[in-house]
Amino acid sequence: MIDETILHYRIIEKLGEGGMGVVYKAEDLKLKRIVALKFLPSHVTSSIDDLARFNQEAQAAAILNHPNICTIYSIEEENRKQFNDIIQVIKNKVKEQQNILALN
Repeated sequence: MIDETILHYRIIEKLGEGGMGVVYKAEDLKLKRIVALKFLPSHVTSSIDDLARFNQEAQAAAILNHPNICTIYSIEEENRKQFNDIIQVIKNKVKEQQNILALN
């Protein structure tokens, strides 16, 4: 998926993978910002119940605003691929990298 464009997001690099999906660093081409996109695994998107639960959890998490919790800005779907637009992950990662550089 690296260098692919999905909707208005250009995938830059893979950040991680787990049981609940794959997270990519991406550029939001409309808003000119760096975001993290979490793509759900096919077993979640193929189950109506799992997808409903995911959407409900995403809606609940989107209400929260705390520095230790990733903010969910949107839920998108493209070609049956369900994903979240999460910018806070990248901001925290960049801030951590800046702190490490400041220590050196």
